Formats: sequence, C-alpha cells, structure tokens
Amino acid sequence: MNTKLAAALLSTIALAACTSVPDQSSAPVTVQILAINDFHGNLETPQSETWFMQDGVERRVRLGGAAQLAATLAALRSGNSVTVAAGDLIGASPLISSLFLDEPTIKALSTMGLDIASVGNHEFDRGTDELRRMQDGGCDVFTLRAPCAVEPFVGAEFAYLAANVVDSAGETFLPATEIREIGGARIGFIGMTLEGTANLVSAQATEGLRFLDEAETANRHAAELRAQGVDTVVVLVHEGADVDPYYNLTGCPGLSGPIVAIAEALNPEISLVVSGHTHQAYVCTVPTTAGSEVLLTSGGRFGGFVTDIALTIDPATDTVVSVTGRNVPVDGNAGSDPALAALVATYAEASGPVASRAVGPIAPANGEQGEDCGDRPAQGFVADAYLHAANSAPGVGADLALVNSGGVRTNLDGANDGVLTFGELSAMAPFGNGTIVLEMTGAEFRNVLEQQFCEENGTTTICDSVLIPSAGSHYTADPSKPALQRITSVTINGQPLDPDHIYRVVTNSFLVGGGDGFAQFAAVPQVANVGFDIDALEAYVATGTVSVPVCGRVRNLAAAD
Repeated sequence: MNTKLAAALLSTIALAACTSVPDQSSAPVTVQILAINDFHGNLETPQSETWFMQDGVERRVRLGGAAQLAATLAALRSGNSVTVAAGDLIGASPLISSLFLDEPTIKALSTMGLDIASVGNHEFDRGTDELRRMQDGGCDVFTLRAPCAVEPFVGAEFAYLAANVVDSAGETFLPATEIREIGGARIGFIGMTLEGTANLVSAQATEGLRFLDEAETANRHAAELRAQGVDTVVVLVHEGADVDPYYNLTGCPGLSGPIVAIAEALNPEISLVVSGHTHQAYVCTVPTTAGSEVLLTSGGRFGGFVTDIALTIDPATDTVVSVTGRNVPVDGNAGSDPALAALVATYAEASGPVASRAVGPIAPANGEQGEDCGDRPAQGFVADAYLHAANSAPGVGADLALVNSGGVRTNLDGANDGVLTFGELSAMAPFGNGTIVLEMTGAEFRNVLEQQFCEENGTTTICDSVLIPSAGSHYTADPSKPALQRITSVTINGQPLDPDHIYRVVTNSFLVGGGDGFAQFAAVPQVANVGFDIDALEAYVATGTVSVPVCGRVRNLAAAD
C-alpha cells in the first residue's frame, strides 16, 4: 500500500473517532427533477412563437432547440438532480430528425443527460422492433428507410419505461419501473403511455400489445416500489390536461382532461406526476381521492420549457415534506451547448439538400380566415392534396378527401415566402402514411363524422382528432346534441349528403387502420392505394396552381384544436 495514503487514511480514521459529527441521515433531502415532454425530434428551434406570461409581462418568443435545451438543463442542474421525460420524444419529427429515423434525437437527448423517459404513443409509430432499436442501438432494418445513414447508432443512454404496455402473456414490453438513489433518497419511477395509444398508431405497429389503465397500473407498481424501500414514487405518463391559456410557468388555469382523473385516483405513495401529450404547459397540485396530493406538471412541447421540480424528503419518516415546481422557458438566455450545436449542424447539413429543395409556388388565400372555423388552412391543404392524388391515379378518382387534424403537424408558415420546400411539406406530414381510396355509403360517411365525439364527465368533447374534408365539401356539428345526432349538415361538392349513395373517399392509412378511434374506416371496402402522403403533397404543389385554403369547411365544432 502507498505509505502516504495509508497514513492519511489512519489520520482520517483517528480524527473521525475523536470528533463529534452531526448525524446527517435524518436531515431532509431535496432532490431536483428536471422534466421535459413531447420533444418530437425538434433539434432546431421551431419557427413558431410561443405566447406566455412571465413576471407579469407578456412574452411571445421562439423557444426550444436541442443546443439551447441542453444549455438550459446544465444551467438549472444542482447536485441531487435527475432528468426525466414523459414521452413522444421521437415521432412526428421535422425532417432533420425523421429523415434519419430519429437517431440524432436519441443521441441528442442522451448527450444532454436525460436519465429516464416514459414511452408515448409516437414512440410506437414505426413499430415495436424499431422502438427496441431506439433503446438498444444497432443498424438492423425495420423500416423502409435505411438506418445509420450518417453514423453508427448506439441507442439511448437513458431508460425507456412502459409499465402499462404488456404482451399477450401480461409481460411488460419494456421495463416498468426504475429506482434511483439520489442524494441519499430512494425514488421510484414509473413510466407509462396513455391507455388509448392503440387508437393513435397503426394496428400493425402495436400488434400483440395491450395498453392498461394508467391509474391502476401506477398504483400497483407504486406499492411494489414502496415494498422495495423507496421514499416516494414519481409517475412519468404520456397523458395530459387542457389549460387556458396553453402555456403557464406555474398554475393550471381551467384544468381539465384525462390526466385529472388519473391524478385524483393515485395512491399516497405517489407524490409527482410528470405528464404530456396535450402539448400544454402547467404546474399545480391536485388532491387525490385517497386524501393525499400530487404535483402535476407538463412542459409544453418541442423542448420549449423545462419543468424544474424540487422534491424534499424526510428520510427519518420516509415522507415527502414538499414538492414544488415551475416551468422555465428555453429562450436562449442560458446560451447554446457546443456539443449539441455541432450534432445539430451535422444532421442539418446531411438533410439540407433534401429539406431546402423548392417543390413549387403557393399563392395567398383568396379571402379572410374566419374566426369560428373548426379547421385550419394546412389541414385543408393536405386534404386537397389527397384528393388530387386520387383523381390523378388512372382509373381511380374520389369524391372527397378526409384528413385527421392530428396528422397535420404544422401550419402553412412556409407559404409566407410564396414557395413550399420539401422540408416544409415533410414537417407537415411526417408519418409516411399511405393514401387509400375507400368506398362508403353516405350513411357510413355520416357515422364516421359522428365518431369524432366522446363523453367525458357529462361533457361532449372531441375524442382525438377533427376530420377535415377537401375543398367543396363541408359539415357542421353541434356537440350539445345527443350521440349520433351531432352532425347537423353535410354537403359533398355542393350537394347534400345522400345516405344511400356510394362515395369514394380518400384518406390516410392511419385512419384506414382504425386510428384515432375511427372504426368505421376499417369496415368499408378499399379501392386503391395511391401512394404515400408526402408524395401526394409534393405532386400537388408541383402543379404550380395551389393556394392557401380559406378555413370554414368545418363549423360549430367544439375543441377543434
């Protein structure tokens, strides 16, 4: 043994033996939990601005970007810190990430120090084999696009959790929980996606899997974690709330939505719920039916906010003393992380020639956008592209198109300069869906429209997506009416809907597979597959005759966003 080291150790032992040292084991421990959600591969700062109030001042700024997010996380981190996420980190991503199967996003999140994440519905977009590749790495091919196009892919250095995703034998698809010892506190983490995930992705992508009730799953695993000696439990769940306004640094104004009932049903072992899915930002305490409280948080979308949470535990009593949080905007004030900036630059350069290619011109809207529209111009634009694809296919044709609002991921911001690029089109429709022509009667078509509505606590809401028709077709809805009577009028190319007439309707393969809960699509005959949605958009714009649609194809439809 090194004699100097031995002497130093003996001196330290002797000093410890004759010195009174306060017992630190009973002192409260504060653990910092930094949380994000719904990053969706936004490696570059999104062009859109986010509106929120900060210190009584209205701000409208661009937020996010991987390099800025990494710098914000680094600036916020304290000694006892863990970084977590609540799903949809990948999928529905801009071209800089989606072109490379979201490999750069996984690498970026690993580099910035993400520790644990729940899966979200978009993690399943490319199927379970590809999701496992995201976790484990490798270059095995499970998609049409070749992996590892820029560099070898090592997989996520953080742990994906999926407690409520089980196979036919009841075994979890990915690990359900993880225990972390942080600053002397033992904290259990449970990761889940929303129970309705199977309705939000193609049936093939989740074949053989079941998605269980979130609260029941969380309570069962929380009891198991408590038996393993954790001090408290944190739930990461890809389900969320609606608030008004959408983005809040603290508070949950007008809190509603599925996550509320989930939070209320949680057992006292759980002190914190990090949520997502609705792309809104909020932080507040929710009382549970068990008489306890949980802090409920969400950090908006696209890396625009980091939720900074302080969880203080008394190890002497194994109780949570306090749990508080705030959303911190990723506005560039913390600077930019050089390593992440270099990573983003590498993939921006690799995707640049594809993204910047001009596809064709687009003219301004021929009229004012209304105030009470249930649709947005970009959604109508995609529907018109679908219809163009069907009518351009020899021997096919269609009467109208329908798109789900959730499948159109951006607005037509790129139209401001009068030219649409491939990157802008790809961001609008990033899923690689097929474009399918169906035949259905007018009665079946009306039934599809009626399937948009759900009952929640006595209130009628949109289940998942609004259906947007192509130009020349319109419908109105009154959510206050009884079920199956909420669609009050339908016109197809200027004519009232005929319940007995057979219409040809073109839509995407996601809806044809029953996505977003539209079971009627899966029950009618398919006529033709006319290609991929991105090809339909490109061919439509390349005609050189397109313009920004005027909204108003859907009217009087609550919760159209």
